[in-house]
Amino acid sequence: MELEKETALVETILFLESEPATEKALSNISRLSEEVVRQCIEKLKEKYLAENSGIELTMITGGWSLVPKQEFWEVLRERYGEKNSARLSRSAMETLSIIAYSQPVTRGEIESIRGVSADNMIRLLLERNLIKEVGRKDVPGKPVQFGTTKEFLKFFHLNSIADLPKLDEDEEQRFELAR
Repeated sequence: MELEKETALVETILFLESEPATEKALSNISRLSEEVVRQCIEKLKEKYLAENSGIELTMITGGWSLVPKQEFWEVLRERYGEKNSARLSRSAMETLSIIAYSQPVTRGEIESIRGVSADNMIRLLLERNLIKEVGRKDVPGKPVQFGTTKEFLKFFHLNSIADLPKLDEDEEQRFELAR
């Protein structure tokens, strides 16, 4: 197969996959070598950089995915967002932000930062699979610590937690925990 057809095959697989696909997975599905898959991905990234394209090829949770360009996603998220990802309330977003930027973090630490009880928000975020229990803090009572999940990364189109927007100095101080 020539590279153009191979690239079209990889593009078709990415279109059909509901989850981000690693280069290894793309190689297995397409029966192309991982090196050829990497070349195809580079060609697709170039193709989707064009201004007349509404989608882009993005690395999410360690795999490649075709997603709407950010400028269009903001307009379309409400209708085409994941079915279980109905809008989060301001309180849920605030709690989720604290967990994302301060993880691993306990319920008490979240409440200390927010200044109010976090029970309902934590329950909601656990139900939505945006956070999970990641361990226990080594202090008396051994409270549960929370962190974000792969679903969180997918929900916000992030490859890793390192891709979170950087906080300004005031925000950083707010999320800082007395550890």
